[in-house]
Amino acid sequence: MPLPLMLLAFTLAAGADAGSALAPDMPGPPAAKPTTALDVSQLPFTPDSITQVVHAHQTDIQDCYEKTLALRQQKLQGRLMTHFVITPAGTVSGAQVQKKGTTLKDKDLNTCVEAVLSGLHFPKPPDGKSHPVEYPFNLHAVD
Repeated sequence: MPLPLMLLAFTLAAGADAGSALAPDMPGPPAAKPTTALDVSQLPFTPDSITQVVHAHQTDIQDCYEKTLALRQQKLQGRLMTHFVITPAGTVSGAQVQKKGTTLKDKDLNTCVEAVLSGLHFPKPPDGKSHPVEYPFNLHAVD
């Protein structure tokens, strides 16, 4: 069984008025933004490239957080410890926010982040095996 990859956390911060213009409901993951697509077929399968793919979708995770801030009308901050599996095809399966290591407890936020992670595409592992990944997100509002 492949060893899980533990990647360094990165911090997402939202402005003090983040999400103030957003709709009052949280329908799910944010719509994809038009950005320069990351060509994962040109990347090696390494911890650095996994981090690069996650960072390329940082705004989607931040959108989840900002929508949650707008709904809660209160300061919300903490850590989300996520787990997902990169399949031999480079897709994601089993994306979830873990209870252990998570200090930010919000079901809607978790569902949104899980949906974003489920849609990510990574370089295909050269060994043709699935690889579990644990990835922490530190989320906080900026005053």
